[in-house]
Amino acid sequence: MEEKQHIGQLFDRIAGTYDRLNHLLSLDIDKYWRRKTVHGMESAEHVLDVAIGTADLAIEMLRQGKAKRVTGLDLSVEMMEIGKGKTEKLKQTGRIDFVYGNAQEMPFADDSFDAVTCAYGCRNFSNLDAGLREMRRVLKAGGEVTILEFSYPKNRLVRTVYKLYFNHILPLVGRMVSRDKTAYTYLNRSVQTFCYGETFVQHMHEAGFRDERIEPLSCGITTICRARK
Repeated sequence: MEEKQHIGQLFDRIAGTYDRLNHLLSLDIDKYWRRKTVHGMESAEHVLDVAIGTADLAIEMLRQGKAKRVTGLDLSVEMMEIGKGKTEKLKQTGRIDFVYGNAQEMPFADDSFDAVTCAYGCRNFSNLDAGLREMRRVLKAGGEVTILEFSYPKNRLVRTVYKLYFNHILPLVGRMVSRDKTAYTYLNRSVQTFCYGETFVQHMHEAGFRDERIEPLSCGITTICRARK
């Protein structure tokens, strides 16, 4: 998709309404998804959160004691500014660092982090395989990667309702609240065209990860994938 070449600018435009729309469009279930994702993580000293955005996952890691320090990487300056505001409000400023950068060419040395996470960012990579290889490169040997991403339900009825919601309701509400005509249409298409389930696991395996395991949540609307270097 052409939008992926300018993904940082797209998220800059909707940063101010992003969190509110996430909670509204998911009926607040997105908060549970993040809690569940972090709960299953191993505790780590220093975690890289790829596509940190407004820092919800990073903050949840600190809250549950699964990370002592988090470095967040993102291409959206405006999203990270909102994340910085949250960390200041929670008095966690010194524990979360924000770095501007591309997930497919990370500005970090090999074997820099004890764990790597990414919530709803992989489908925005212009090159998924390059992003996964970079995650593995900066992860220490034996470290765990945890990825939370949208997927499609297997149940036919749930899938039908889900597609109706994603094709019509989500883009409409997204446009109304964010006042951006294209962003939520892109987000809808990015979910439809992204690989998930065993196909995504195969991409992780080809990137060099091992011990991959997936955990669908909420009838398969979203999926946690964990693997190890």
